[in-house]
Amino acid sequence: MQNSRIVLAPAERRELKCRAGRRNGRADDAKRARLILELAGGQTYSQIMNTLACSQNYIVRWKSRFLEQRIGGLYARHQGRKPAQNAAQLEARILNYTRRGPRDGSTHWSTRKLGKALGISHNRVYRTWRRAGLQPHRVRRYMASDDPQFEKKAADIIGLYLKPPANAAVFCVDEKSAIQALDRLDPVLPLSPGRAERHGFEYYRHGTLSLYGALETRTGEVVAKTAPRHTSAEFVAFLAQIVAHQPKGRKIHIIADNLSAHKTKGVAEFLAHHRQVKLHYTPTYSSWLNQVELWFSKIQRDLIARGVFTSVPDLSRKLLRYIAHYNKAPKAFKWSWRNPSQRISPTHPSSDTLR
Repeated sequence: MQNSRIVLAPAERRELKCRAGRRNGRADDAKRARLILELAGGQTYSQIMNTLACSQNYIVRWKSRFLEQRIGGLYARHQGRKPAQNAAQLEARILNYTRRGPRDGSTHWSTRKLGKALGISHNRVYRTWRRAGLQPHRVRRYMASDDPQFEKKAADIIGLYLKPPANAAVFCVDEKSAIQALDRLDPVLPLSPGRAERHGFEYYRHGTLSLYGALETRTGEVVAKTAPRHTSAEFVAFLAQIVAHQPKGRKIHIIADNLSAHKTKGVAEFLAHHRQVKLHYTPTYSSWLNQVELWFSKIQRDLIARGVFTSVPDLSRKLLRYIAHYNKAPKAFKWSWRNPSQRISPTHPSSDTLR
């Protein structure tokens, strides 16, 4: 068998090279493909054993299988261990313990802690968790709205996104308050191959400001301004800025949250003098319905989180410069609503007309 010569057809050679160089396949499949290629290339058993870190029996076994069945014989015959007879009961016990939580005062199980408590391998716990889709180390937080008119308000806003009124502008408005102008005391070390950008731990806090943003849902363009604080007077001034950016007489729908500064007497007087403007309030604890929050997260990642600001005016200048550059090629959010129960309907009268 050792003297048998392996001659590969062109199609076989291409397939073996593909398997040997595949990065997302099984390592043992790639190893067997490299073995056959080296045998076909005239390599000796000793050379192959050193290159592939395998035994002579391994070479003989797969060479004989290839000569008998060609590429179709290069598959593993090991069927794995038979499942234990009490496997279902053991998995049920693992899942039961996982849901109950540990009794040592900690909040959740780890694979090793649960394996020790049950007297089994932590790998067995991991495989059971993976099949059941359990991740005890992870937690997600939520905020439930207590608004009795949640469905009506949500439908009103979703309707503005999915079926906006004709010849009207829809803006999502909010404030990003208390943005800190942080200046690093140590120089920023730039990124380099194998090393991330590094910021010094110490910083100097120059002060804070608030960013007012109005996202037009149709185009994605942002109208913005900065202010020392977020007050009702600043909010009314920002509403006037939004109106000034639109053609005279154009109907404007504004989506805002339930902040007290959005419901003052000054806001009511502004709406009374500007009949073309209608304010839509999101349900309580439902900021996810306001698209401008998505844009705020973008500017937080792109600029604020890693920015270095030498003063509050420097922070304001960099924020407005970023927004001006963003508005050169704005991109609207593709909003969709998928609710199996279909309890919230996007077809509603309040977004079609202004009262």
